[in-house]
Amino acid sequence: MALYSDKVMDHFQNPRNVGKLDDADGIGEVGNAKCGDIMRMYIKVDDNGVISDCKFNTFGCGSAIATSSMATELIKGKPIEEALKLSNQAVVEALDGLPAHKIHCSVLAEEAVRAAVKDYYDKKGIAYDPDDFQIHDCESCQS
Repeated sequence: MALYSDKVMDHFQNPRNVGKLDDADGIGEVGNAKCGDIMRMYIKVDDNGVISDCKFNTFGCGSAIATSSMATELIKGKPIEEALKLSNQAVVEALDGLPAHKIHCSVLAEEAVRAAVKDYYDKKGIAYDPDDFQIHDCESCQS
């Protein structure tokens, strides 16, 4: 059995939405000091509160790139409130799984989306519940 699913390999070798949005409405950057992965997520939000475009830059392993790519696919075209509900489990499921020692990459992808949404809310002066933006304790994550 292969260590990585075909979807993980596809998103690693052919990542979607790579790059930077110069006119981003929200930018989120997160990292994991334990493994060295760093993700930056850019979102563009239209007047209806829908994420019309998103891009990412990730410095990290293949799983980090694949989870970033999949996260952008899962939030693009969705209302910002729905993007905020993106879970790392949803990213893992959409990729047909990840090895246990790479789950932390999906956590970073979720947190990068949340950080971009928080930045958008901050820039627009939109009130939010701080509990919606709690960072996971990744001490139990293995690299």
